[in-house]
Amino acid sequence: MSEQIRVPVTGAAGQIAYSLLYSIGNGSVFGKDQPVILMLLDTTPMMGVLDGVLMELQDCALPLLKDVIATDKEEVAFKDLDVAILVGSMPRREGMERKDLLKANVKIFKSQGAALDKYAKKSVKVIVVGNPANTNCLTASKSAPSIPKENFSCLTRLDHNRAKAQYPDVNHAKVKLQGKEVGVYEALKDDNWLKGEFVTGEFVSMGVISDGNSYGVPDDLLYSFPVVIKNKTWKFVEGLPINDFSREKMDLTAKELTEEKETAFEFLSSA
Repeated sequence: MSEQIRVPVTGAAGQIAYSLLYSIGNGSVFGKDQPVILMLLDTTPMMGVLDGVLMELQDCALPLLKDVIATDKEEVAFKDLDVAILVGSMPRREGMERKDLLKANVKIFKSQGAALDKYAKKSVKVIVVGNPANTNCLTASKSAPSIPKENFSCLTRLDHNRAKAQYPDVNHAKVKLQGKEVGVYEALKDDNWLKGEFVTGEFVSMGVISDGNSYGVPDDLLYSFPVVIKNKTWKFVEGLPINDFSREKMDLTAKELTEEKETAFEFLSSA
């Protein structure tokens, strides 16, 4: 049995965290031989709900879940952490402009980043789920200068996971081949390609710091890249061909993230 790890989940009284906590406690996230202490962090008004979540987890009597602590204090939740899962963020509300959303989240992730810097282990791995995840993650990283920026990542696996789970239904699809309209199955003559994995497991998608990438993405952005992970460390997948269409979309994403970062950092410097 491995040595137990401390894992806080922020926004722990919310629906996303609620669906995640059991998977952490039963070993689906960190492995079936990894004991866990769960730190549940939320705002003071949510403590009543959070106490209910805590009791549900205790009632599960999960062998790997060694303790569950509910708190509204960052200094308690972030003490001696091994992994931090930052789920909580300010959602966009009706009538809220983009800059208002960024300002609210800068306040949250500046505070959490500073708490990580002060209380967590310097080897802590941090994943940001709360949107806008890329900029929230960068804000937290900038607010925790003593923790390597490579230790921060944001969740960009949604489309990747969908691609792994879906299949191309071409039963009714037609293509033109040598001037004739034929079914896709007939045109391809390759059932294995159609029925095999759409996305293979060779690498994964992660939002990580862009410094040193070979795909022309500006440095100092949290950007989604193909990576491989070995010994708990990620590394860029190099040399994937980028066509003109992909280049255009990648550049547009980088431009949007740069503008978002600049706006957020204005709030960060004045917060």
